[in-house]
Amino acid sequence: MASTLVSHIRAVFERDPAAKSLLEVLLCYPGVHALVLHRLAHRLYRARLFLPARLVSHLSRFLTGIEIHPGATIGRGVFIDHGLGVVIGETAVVGDNVTIYQGVTLGGTGKEKGKRHPTVEPGCVLGVGAKILGNITIGRGSRIGAGAVVVKDVPPDCTVVGVPGRIVVRSGERVDPLEHGRLPDPVAEALREERSRTEELQRRVDGLEALVQELRRERRTDGRRLAGVGGRR
Repeated sequence: MASTLVSHIRAVFERDPAAKSLLEVLLCYPGVHALVLHRLAHRLYRARLFLPARLVSHLSRFLTGIEIHPGATIGRGVFIDHGLGVVIGETAVVGDNVTIYQGVTLGGTGKEKGKRHPTVEPGCVLGVGAKILGNITIGRGSRIGAGAVVVKDVPPDCTVVGVPGRIVVRSGERVDPLEHGRLPDPVAEALREERSRTEELQRRVDGLEALVQELRRERRTDGRRLAGVGGRR
C-alpha cells in the first residue's frame, strides 16, 4: 500500500506543474485520496466483503467526487487530475502510469455479465469528459481527446478524437479520418455515398432539363414553320 501511494504521489509531481509540496498533494488532491481509498475497497472486494467494499467506495465518492467501483483494477502511478465526475466501472482495468482527467467514464454498454468495461493499457491519457464504453482495449500509450466517445478498440500509440471516436494520429503519423483506406469510418462512408447519390441525381436532372429545353426549341421551330406555310397559302 505504501509503495503504491508513493507511485501515485510521484505521478502528481511528474505530471502536474501546479503541485508545490508533498503536504499539499496529501491534503488537497482528491485523485490521490480516491486512489488510496480504492486500494482499501478493492482489498475488501477481493475478500468477498462486498458491502463494506461498496461503503468505502461510496464514502470515497462523497469525499472526492470520484466514483471507482471496488472491483476495478487500478495500476501503479495512475494520476487522476481534479477528477470530479470520473466514473470507473466494476470490471475496468487501468494500467500503470495512466492519466485521467475530470469527467472521464470507463463504463459498460449494457447489462451483460462478465468483463463489460474497458481495459486501458499503461501510459494512456484520457482527456476531459472522454467516454470509453464496453469491453474494449485502449492500446498502450494512446491519447483519448476531450469529449471523445470510444466504443471500439484503439491500437497502441494512437490519438482519438470526436463522436464517435476516430483515430487521427497513429504511431506519430497523422491519419486522415475521412480516408477510408486508412481508417474505416461508417459515418464518413455514408456521407460519401450520399454525396455520390446526390451528384448522380443532379446529373440526371440537368440532363432532363437540357432535353426539355431542346424539345421546347423544336416545338418553337416547328410552330414557326407551320405559321410560314399557312401564310404562303
